[in-house]
Amino acid sequence: MVVAQAAEAASLTALDAHVADCFACPRLVAWRTDVAVTKRASFRDQEYWGRPVPGFGPADAEIAILGLAPAAHGGNRTGRIFTGDRSGDVLFAALHRASLANQPTSVAADDGLELRHTRIFAAVRCAPPDNKPLPEERDTCAPWVRRELELIRPTLRVVVALGAFAWAAWWPAMIAAYGVRPPVPRPKFGHGALVSVPGAPVLLGSFHVSQQNTFTGRLTPAMLDDVFGRAKDLAGLA
Repeated sequence: MVVAQAAEAASLTALDAHVADCFACPRLVAWRTDVAVTKRASFRDQEYWGRPVPGFGPADAEIAILGLAPAAHGGNRTGRIFTGDRSGDVLFAALHRASLANQPTSVAADDGLELRHTRIFAAVRCAPPDNKPLPEERDTCAPWVRRELELIRPTLRVVVALGAFAWAAWWPAMIAAYGVRPPVPRPKFGHGALVSVPGAPVLLGSFHVSQQNTFTGRLTPAMLDDVFGRAKDLAGLA
């Protein structure tokens, strides 16, 4: 079902609609629904999205940001990737400093945020328990990633992988969408790692914008600024 629906999506709008109506992974469906019903106490008066979270950003983006999955009380609540959680606070502030977003905060899907030259999407489109998707859930979601890449392929120049999970998810997506093979052995993930494969976008690695990384200083604002500055240079936007 996912393979067929992804393949038939003729636009990002159609793809996003299919993504938001996906029920392919029983464990993720149960979790996202339960979270949307029980809620976090601080959001108890809000109506949760409780569905898969589509990508966000312009169709002619030169830069793509590939994440892991929506947060249970972030994207799963607001309906927009990285919106309404601490990771998003860090990410969108950095994108704003890089002039890739019109504002530094993102609290709700209707808050006026606009991305410039950048599209954000996740390797897994539903919030997973403990932020850890299963390999089969990643593989089930892979057709959505492939089709998203195919639709933005005409302008896409750089992919920023947030974390080792997104870095690993990129290689099969690249093979499927671009028909090129990765280096052997596959390059290891690292913050600031750069891989250029002829016929595919340049891949940049960044530590994930998780609280575990940002609160401990493993990932600093300056480190993010460097990644997005390099992404802009590589995309010809600087």
